[in-house]
Amino acid sequence: MQETTFDWQDTPAAVWRRHRAGLRAIRRLDPVAWNSLTGIERQQAELARNTERFLAGEPANNALLWGSRGTGKSSLIKALLNRYQAQGLRMIEVDKDDLVNLPEIVDEISELPFRFVIYCDDLSFDVGETGYKALKSVLEGSLELPPENVRVYATSNRRHLMPEFMSDNLNSEVRDGELHPAETIEEHVSLADRFGLQLSFYPFGKDVYLQAVDALFPSVADRAALHEEAMRFATAKGVRNGRTAQQFFRQFSGDGRFL
Repeated sequence: MQETTFDWQDTPAAVWRRHRAGLRAIRRLDPVAWNSLTGIERQQAELARNTERFLAGEPANNALLWGSRGTGKSSLIKALLNRYQAQGLRMIEVDKDDLVNLPEIVDEISELPFRFVIYCDDLSFDVGETGYKALKSVLEGSLELPPENVRVYATSNRRHLMPEFMSDNLNSEVRDGELHPAETIEEHVSLADRFGLQLSFYPFGKDVYLQAVDALFPSVADRAALHEEAMRFATAKGVRNGRTAQQFFRQFSGDGRFL
C-alpha cells in the first residue's frame, strides 16, 4: 500500500484506488446539503445522533442504510460529511471489490486524530464472493479489537447484503418448537447483524414525492401545473423517489411553464 501523500487536516474525504494501491484525496465533494433532503427526516435524525456520538468519543454503531433505489441513502451519507467535516469527520469510500484491502486501510488511519467513516455504496455480495470476510473483521474485530476511530456506513438495496434463495429455507428445521435457520441463512444474516444501526428506506408516497419536487422549485407559482407534470414524469419512470424528483428538476428547471 502506498503511503498517503495528502494531509487529512485539509482533506475531508478520500477514495481507494486499486490501480495505485492507495488513497486518492477527493477534491470536488458533492455539495448536497443536509437541509435539502426531504422525506427521510427519521433516518436523518437517527444517523445524525449516531454520528454525533461517534465524534464525541461515545459508543456508536456501524450503520447500514438499506431499501429501495433512489430514496436518498447515498445522498444522506454525502450530506452527513458536508455537515460534520468541520467537527473532525473524515470519510473513505471503498468499492465492494476492494474490501480485501480494508484491513490495510484501517491500519493506516487507526492512530490519526480524526474520526473516519468507511463508506461502502451499493454494497451486496453474490454467491461465491468472499470480500465480506474482510468487512466482518473490521466491523467487529478478530483477535484485535476494531479501531475506536473507525466506523463503517454502507448503503444497499438488500437488507441482508447477500442473495436469498427459496432453497435456503428448505434446510431450516423446527426443534422443540423453535425455528432453527439453515446455515446458509445464518451466514446471510450474520453479516448484516454486525451493523448495529439499520435504517430502512422505502419508495416515496405521492405527498412526499411532491414535497421533494416543491423543494427543488421554490419559486414556482403554479403548483398545480408543476405537480401535474411531476406526476406524469414519475409515472413514465415507474417510480416515485428522490432521484426521480432530481431528474425531473434537471429536465424542467428553467422551463417557461415553471418560472
